[in-house]
Amino acid sequence: MVETLTTLREAKLLSMLDEQVARGLARLVSEERPEVILAAAVASRATRQGHVCFDLRHAATFATDEEGTAHATFPATEAWRAMLANSELVGPPDDATKPLVLTGHRLYLRRYFSYEKRLAENLEARIAASVDGLDAKVLRDGLGRLFPRAAGAEQDLQRLAALVAVARRFCIITGGPGTGKTTTVVKMLALLQEQALAAKKRPLHIMLVAPTGKAAFRLKESILKARDGLACSARVKELIPSDATTIHRRLGSIPGSATRFRHDADNPLPCDVLLVDEASMVDLPMMTRVVEALPLHARLILLGDRNQLASVETGAILGDLCGDATSPMFSARFAARLKELGGEDVPLRAGTGDGPGIADCVVQLQKSWRYGEGSGIEKLALCINAGDDEGAAEIIGGGAYGDIALHDAIAAKDLGATLRAESVAGYGAYLGAGSPIDAAGAFGNYRVLCAHRDGTYGVEALGPLLEKALADKGLLKIDGPWYARRPVLVKENDYAVKLFNGDVGIVFPDAADPRKRRVHFVTADGEDRPLAPSRLPAHETAFAMTVHKSQGSEFDAVAVVLPDTATKVLTRDLLYTAVTRARKRVSIFGSIDVFRMAVTRPIVRASGLHDRLWAKA
Repeated sequence: MVETLTTLREAKLLSMLDEQVARGLARLVSEERPEVILAAAVASRATRQGHVCFDLRHAATFATDEEGTAHATFPATEAWRAMLANSELVGPPDDATKPLVLTGHRLYLRRYFSYEKRLAENLEARIAASVDGLDAKVLRDGLGRLFPRAAGAEQDLQRLAALVAVARRFCIITGGPGTGKTTTVVKMLALLQEQALAAKKRPLHIMLVAPTGKAAFRLKESILKARDGLACSARVKELIPSDATTIHRRLGSIPGSATRFRHDADNPLPCDVLLVDEASMVDLPMMTRVVEALPLHARLILLGDRNQLASVETGAILGDLCGDATSPMFSARFAARLKELGGEDVPLRAGTGDGPGIADCVVQLQKSWRYGEGSGIEKLALCINAGDDEGAAEIIGGGAYGDIALHDAIAAKDLGATLRAESVAGYGAYLGAGSPIDAAGAFGNYRVLCAHRDGTYGVEALGPLLEKALADKGLLKIDGPWYARRPVLVKENDYAVKLFNGDVGIVFPDAADPRKRRVHFVTADGEDRPLAPSRLPAHETAFAMTVHKSQGSEFDAVAVVLPDTATKVLTRDLLYTAVTRARKRVSIFGSIDVFRMAVTRPIVRASGLHDRLWAKA
């Protein structure tokens, strides 16, 4: 086993940090057995790969590299588990003195076990909490105005989601792009404010947050658009906020600390409703801090696409919370409550008791309004989600859909003529725009998305090649680092300057002095905001971006560049996220075999959160 640690480190499947963490913990309790030290090292590695814990049953994945080569053999699962259970390094869930926790076949670093336990217990309390004092007459009237439907029409899942959110203290609204999640939420917020006004209580204090500045910007933009057309009173419209901010900022970041915030269980957020958009991007520690900073009386609404990429940090929280159901299924007791409040007949969940469970809190929207009849993008997204590599390959390679194109892998040394030509056309509109605002809007028409940052097919290699292709066509004049029309992607939050990770600005000559350059950002209100380059936080040129960075964005067309081999990063979730960034057209540059392999490989993150909550559903 000592050799196993060395072998895994040499294969870059474990880091020196993982090994030193394990050995340091072992020295605290004089644990010398290499099998236990190995398990501790892999548990450390697991959290840095996005897992909440190390599942002993899936140990082999930690010994296999991106090419599928196994570099080590681990002990037999049950024998290994028994050895860990008898180690002073490892304790049961209720023994807070041990640095590792073993429950079933899951081995946790205690900190992450604590996060998972605290999150589950907080959500269980919200699931069990009743919502009293609702005015059914006012609610039915509001549902009729905001979600009108013809007699005999099929069930409106947007209407159902809004009703569930009003009737519960915890609700998850999930769905793919174009399914109307934000529209539904705006109407739901109107219903909640109508309830408060009907009861002659103070209006609800509603807070809107998102994990990134870009996501918060888009949420604000979407709410502003949807709010004006609501079929409700002017007073109710005024009470629906549009001011969205990042989770970090809302909790109150403390300078010098990455884990402590001003708002926590002892100093909760002063709100009645907290809406978290793009919830799939929120990791386990942050989601735990969010729920603990929210008073129990307040409603918590999570909004997001369960099939999108999970957080780059620990956990796949939204996926765990949504469970395996693809359509709403409710307990008999809650179904009766929905019938009483909104007149809705809803599908029942078979084989369960009447008690509240997390299944009563989840509504998945299914109808997409973004794509037209016969859309290849929509069909491809469905095949990817289903793991149907044959169906996906037929869609992208069959030529039957005008909004999908497949091109052979690009030549590593010269970008590839097809991608070069497509990118020149895709970026042409923004390069020809006459004003910063028009340029910023047109830049959203097209984007090149990469699975990786590094390597031949990554952002760092393709970005300069795209820049050169545009310059060779005379569309750019690169006369320095701040050349005119350079697109700039912000890489970190800067609250002083009010720029956030994911914001994109366009460089233009200063109106008063053309020799100077300004980076122009467009606010959620559509205003131009020019800044001197020296004021920007960390940034990079944005002709190409990773799929992870593209989350929360939409473009008319995208070019998805795949690596030449099926790396571990290239998964079903990544392909789905990349493809669904496009409204009108997707071009895939890569091998059909690599694409198919990725479709069959979902992201699997070890966690006990799903079992904690869904075992009782």
